[in-house]
Amino acid sequence: MAQSVGIKDVARVAGVSVGTVSNVINRPDTVAAETRARVLSAIDRLGYVRSESARQLRAGRSRIMGLLVLDMGNPFFVDVARGAERAAREAGLGVMVCNSAQNPSEEAEYLSLFAEQRVRGVLLTPSDASGRNIASFRRHGIPFVLVDRVAEGTTECSVSVDDVAGGALAVRHLVDAGHRSIAYVSGPPGLNQVRDRRTGALNALAEAGLGPDALRELPTERLDVAAGRDAGARLLGLSERPTAVFCANDLLALGVLQAMYAAGVGVPDDLAIVGYDDIEFAAAAAVPLTSVRQPAVTMGALAAELLLEETEQEGAARRHEHRRVVLQPELVVRRSSLSAR
Repeated sequence: MAQSVGIKDVARVAGVSVGTVSNVINRPDTVAAETRARVLSAIDRLGYVRSESARQLRAGRSRIMGLLVLDMGNPFFVDVARGAERAAREAGLGVMVCNSAQNPSEEAEYLSLFAEQRVRGVLLTPSDASGRNIASFRRHGIPFVLVDRVAEGTTECSVSVDDVAGGALAVRHLVDAGHRSIAYVSGPPGLNQVRDRRTGALNALAEAGLGPDALRELPTERLDVAAGRDAGARLLGLSERPTAVFCANDLLALGVLQAMYAAGVGVPDDLAIVGYDDIEFAAAAAVPLTSVRQPAVTMGALAAELLLEETEQEGAARRHEHRRVVLQPELVVRRSSLSAR
């Protein structure tokens, strides 16, 4: 096994002290040009790479930000990661992206990993509805910002979208189009986002003088296309089939669309469909999908900026004030919901 090259090896080859090599790496302007060139040549010849973990231990500050999302298979979270990575890169930091796969046990493991790695801070979309993982992580004293979740009952920062308003936008659109019986393909009931979108849907029905029985909920264990296809099959088996369906995210909606296509059910003439997130695939579907747009890239960038602001504050005179940022959703209407009734 090849032996790793250390800073002492660079100093020996360049004929300088270890301190001079350190200055070339960290404070190059303090070293004479000729000496700096000699040290850089030695670094190049030896293939020296400085130990970031050792530097972090000495400085007490990491250059890595953790990002833990529910599902990296969902393009929505890819966009969140893009926004966070852009903001972090502008600050000279990197992002360690991890996927809890909507599993609280995996979430706990990744939060422990972040603590072991002494990351600068964490951007977190929680999957554990009990809040135990957050409570355990808080003991490490590492700052974190909740993403796509309001910080209810906590003092931390959060960046989210008003999902109650989003659910209302979706169902109000369907009611205005003449639908009076609507299915809600909801996803795991433990997720706040799923519950809030249902609340918004019920609010829109109440505004139209319709009771909660006008909304038929079809829960799923996951928020992916396969779960949407399964929900679509259950929808087809109902004796009194709703004329429209609102899905808690676009992946579920695409799965429902696939199930309808396979069964010969016309969309939107026989069944109108509205999704949520407005991922790139929504507009590219066989029947372009009406969806509630979330500003995912903006959400990731704002969350990273809040975390950077908090971790840059030093001393009591510059205390960071935690904030809850709530962004507004937007309905994007496409062909999947435009049937004439």
